[in-house]
Amino acid sequence: MRALLKPVQRWVWGDEARRGLRLMRFSEVEADGGRDLVRAAELTPDPRLRKLYLRHAGDERRHAEMFFNRAIELLRVHPGTAGDTIQRDWLAPGERGLDDVEIGPGGDAPLLAFLHLSEANAARDFAVYRDAVGADEATRAVFDRILRDEVFHMNYTKRELERVSPTKAKGLIWKARLKRVWQAYLRFAVALAGLIGGVILTLQYFILLPPFAWISKRAARREPQGWVELPGDAGHDLRGQF
Repeated sequence: MRALLKPVQRWVWGDEARRGLRLMRFSEVEADGGRDLVRAAELTPDPRLRKLYLRHAGDERRHAEMFFNRAIELLRVHPGTAGDTIQRDWLAPGERGLDDVEIGPGGDAPLLAFLHLSEANAARDFAVYRDAVGADEATRAVFDRILRDEVFHMNYTKRELERVSPTKAKGLIWKARLKRVWQAYLRFAVALAGLIGGVILTLQYFILLPPFAWISKRAARREPQGWVELPGDAGHDLRGQF
């Protein structure tokens, strides 16, 4: 499936302005993920996980800065237009797409399963994006550096998941995978709904508006032109409005 999407990714990343906007979006997602991980570090009772979450949060903050700085460099040379600001997260999602890390009372195991799956997908996606940018060596270097961190994140989350929940680890990963599939469907559905809505509104404009315009013009032709002279015995008092 990813191989089939490679031409699409080359189109998404082929334009420098669009590339800068995508990196800016990635920066926002990484920064948001870092804040979530700091929150997870505050809530976990496990000191080992607290240390790992904080290290992970620091990596996310650094990734956000790297994406942001490269995005600024691209957008200074190739400023985006209004058409480039359309969100294409369903085509080129960031590390977690549009999904925030869920931090709840269910313990660390569901969070670790979510993070492991997210980091594994991010590593695969970022490798595709790195190849899609072509000769842009600066952007390739950003992805290369971040990919090394993603491998560490992917490995530690799986290792810690098996430590804190050895019997339920596989089930939690499958649950997280199904949730990501559902969220990917929702992203696609939103994009498709926007496209269908635009088509329907365009058809309504060209199909329904002309009859109303014709009726309006026909009614206008029946109206007398210019001033209308009132009969002399109309009895209007010019000293008042009525």
